[in-house]
Amino acid sequence: MTRSDPLWYKKAVIYELHIRAFYDSNADGHGDIPGLIEKLPYLQDLGVTCLWILPHYPSPLKDDGYDIADYYAVHPEYGTLADFQRLVEEAHKRDIRIISELVVNHTSDQHAWFQEARRDPKSPKRDYYVWSDTDDKYQGARIIFTDTERSNWTWDPVAKQYFWHRFFSHQPDLNYDNPEVQEAMLDVMRFWLNMGVDGFRCDAVPYLFEREGTNCENLPETHAFLKRLRKTIDSEYPDKLLLAEANQWPADVRVYYGDGDEFHMGFHFPVMPRLFMALRREDRTPIVEILQQTPDIPETCQWAIFLRNHDELTLEMVTDEDRDYMYREYATDPRMRINLGIRRRLAPLMDNGRRRIELMHSLLFTLPGTPVMYYGDEIGMGDNIYLGDRNGVRTPMQWTSDRNAGFSRADGARLYAPLIADPVYGYQSINVEAQDRVRSSLLNWMKRILRVRQRYPAFAMGRLRWLNPDNRKVLAFVREYEGQTILIVCNLSRFAQPAVIDLRDFEGQVPVELIGETPFPRISGSMPYQLTLGPYMFLWFRLEKLAPGRGMP
Repeated sequence: MTRSDPLWYKKAVIYELHIRAFYDSNADGHGDIPGLIEKLPYLQDLGVTCLWILPHYPSPLKDDGYDIADYYAVHPEYGTLADFQRLVEEAHKRDIRIISELVVNHTSDQHAWFQEARRDPKSPKRDYYVWSDTDDKYQGARIIFTDTERSNWTWDPVAKQYFWHRFFSHQPDLNYDNPEVQEAMLDVMRFWLNMGVDGFRCDAVPYLFEREGTNCENLPETHAFLKRLRKTIDSEYPDKLLLAEANQWPADVRVYYGDGDEFHMGFHFPVMPRLFMALRREDRTPIVEILQQTPDIPETCQWAIFLRNHDELTLEMVTDEDRDYMYREYATDPRMRINLGIRRRLAPLMDNGRRRIELMHSLLFTLPGTPVMYYGDEIGMGDNIYLGDRNGVRTPMQWTSDRNAGFSRADGARLYAPLIADPVYGYQSINVEAQDRVRSSLLNWMKRILRVRQRYPAFAMGRLRWLNPDNRKVLAFVREYEGQTILIVCNLSRFAQPAVIDLRDFEGQVPVELIGETPFPRISGSMPYQLTLGPYMFLWFRLEKLAPGRGMP
């Protein structure tokens, strides 16, 4: 990756973290920016090339920072603007890019705009938000946080009107019909780009406008504003990234790419739960079906795929039957569920099975799209389902087995959240220091597999071709890019499986296993290729053409 590469995001390995949870440098119990700077060598060694930083703005933190009270500052517990500037510079020195959050849909009710708006009906800020004398407008809009909200309208006793919100009632939606709001958000974007950030993960983009008789999602007016956002960034800040959070079906997300003139990237939400379904059902069908339904996107665009993140494992983009299946298989305790999803980390979802964790990461690193890792998953961190909201998957990073997991020197009671300390996932055994010392640890496996991935552009840029062996417990496909062909074969079953794969199109070539550089038998044109795969085993091959006169394995 070079800093002048306009398609850098397609080749990136993104690592999502919360400053508050990563490392506390001043012993106040909260992670901070100087602490993150101190840990940049760790992230570089892991193989990360881009950090996605969760909201770092001043906020009441009722929604983990997505309730922003000031777009132009840093939360005082995390540091200062000068600290943020230094973070960007230090990360760039290590060839790590920084993308931050652009929460475009709403603010905190503590934002100065909202406070002025509610107090003074004649203030220009009044029209920054969506008000109504009744709560019966836009009834076609669904309620997203079904566990906590009963309506998208909330009565404000100061304003003496209802205000509109698609998320929590302390997060009033901005009124994008007001041109001043659009200009204000463009200025916010410019401010952080001038600080040197490499782009934004744009939060909750489908909900910017409201129109009667619609579900108030994905409206043409929303796309018009987003294209304006993109045009501004392209003309004033080239090579920067816009990543869309649009939890929609692939065909609905496709429009957020436009003709390559809207978002550079968008999360592929529906593929994520299907990875979990395929593994539990021991059947590749859910993965293949959703990717076959995924429309093509412009050449300069890219999907972002992920296993887990700071939110619940969302089950909005599955059928009711599939949702019940996921709850039955992965969330037997009701405390594991929230909204339409499951609030658990990857390792507990995999019953702490090392082979399953590795197989899931193999899928993350080989399927089309830029992989987005979640902090702590590289060491198999656990969660705490007894914490409220989704805070159980947002606990402090576990660095060592020392006091407070090496996260902070503060008294334990001052930590922003309790540590994971149970017998299976507790920091005493699951931590970076311990895994760094063991060559066979999950952390060291992750470093090796990422180094292998980064050597082959086909993983990032390659065209996908399914191979569909008769055994549906086996997922096999190739990624092809500029003469490079990578073959991936995965056993989704807990038992050993045979794989008979039609590789006639690659007759005469030799599969070379990428991790051990081991050549396998040459591909014959007269018979299918046969492999035996152990439980949850996967193999990555480079298909190599034999040089004239060279012997055959």
